[in-house]
Amino acid sequence: MSDVFFADMRASAHRGMPAKLGALFDQAGLGDIIHPGDLVAIKTHFGERGGSAFVPSFYLRTLVEKVKEAGGKPFLTDAGTLYVGSRANACDHIRTAAMHGFDLATVDAPIIIADGLVGGDFVEVEIAGRHFQKVKIASAAAYADALLAVSHLTGHEVSGFGAAMKNIGMGLGSRGGKQQMHSDMRPRVDDTRCNACARCLRWCPAEAISIRGEGKDKSASIDESVCIGCGECTAMCVEGAISIRWGSQPQTVQEKIAEYAAGVLKDKGGHAAFFNFLMHISPACDCWDFSDAPIVPDIGILCSRDIVAIDRASVDLVAQAAPIKDSRAGDMSAGQEKFSGLTPVAWAPQLEHAEWLGLGNQKYTLIKI
Repeated sequence: MSDVFFADMRASAHRGMPAKLGALFDQAGLGDIIHPGDLVAIKTHFGERGGSAFVPSFYLRTLVEKVKEAGGKPFLTDAGTLYVGSRANACDHIRTAAMHGFDLATVDAPIIIADGLVGGDFVEVEIAGRHFQKVKIASAAAYADALLAVSHLTGHEVSGFGAAMKNIGMGLGSRGGKQQMHSDMRPRVDDTRCNACARCLRWCPAEAISIRGEGKDKSASIDESVCIGCGECTAMCVEGAISIRWGSQPQTVQEKIAEYAAGVLKDKGGHAAFFNFLMHISPACDCWDFSDAPIVPDIGILCSRDIVAIDRASVDLVAQAAPIKDSRAGDMSAGQEKFSGLTPVAWAPQLEHAEWLGLGNQKYTLIKI
């Protein structure tokens, strides 16, 4: 059974949420995982341009200061996206990060895009997985001496929910790695709902989508011989006209994400820890270019050295919470698991497979600080 440390949203004089985040770091003994001179990757999501629910930069600065106190050399990092958005290459990614408040001046640490300029900088790491024997891990993450993962809990169209597992598994896979993880997905267009707005064309990295037909019969069309199965068109279609057709069971993608997380953590030797932010818990991934209303009130911050336990605790705390009226979870109740009501995709396989891989376990002790 693993320890998961929890700071709720109650604050007082000299004990605001940034201070409580620092207390979580200390309570979990994370200074012990950092040696003097260690290069410490702080993996976060800088937010897609237009979104607003990502973890704010002042929290990252708090962790930067704690890492420096322990003698480490921190840098903030993420890898490029597979889809064509504001983070598809390092130049756009760093500009987007700066627009959202992440730069050397604000966080006192450099911003390094982990897989290089266009997603080609990676290290092949050998693992003993069910789907992969080697995974392509973004080089800056692979070469870092220690890792802190700072994750914003959200719902997710593919994995049911997204937190620490998805943040490092999908998030620190190279562009080619992301394609491997998505390879069991194929989107399809519902002609009756498509209005030929062409939004999906702009987000397709493979240029597999075109607009066909005339007049009222115009709609998007996907060339399956070109499609790489990234699934981003499904997320970016505001009409809900593009859905996922699975080449296998949805759990396969989740298992692949867990195997990539295993690759990220393989050489860290226990020098990794995880922070999950249960604030503005939006119903869909931060890769969208907007953030929908949160499904429950803000809950707090979790910290653990066990990636499986912290994600399970996050789901459990959201289940206990009462939903926010008029949100996508508004018809649910306190005590009801929320994420399974947002998407038909079950989220359990990512945690079950991570347990099988030896990354942690779902049994935990919640320790409130």
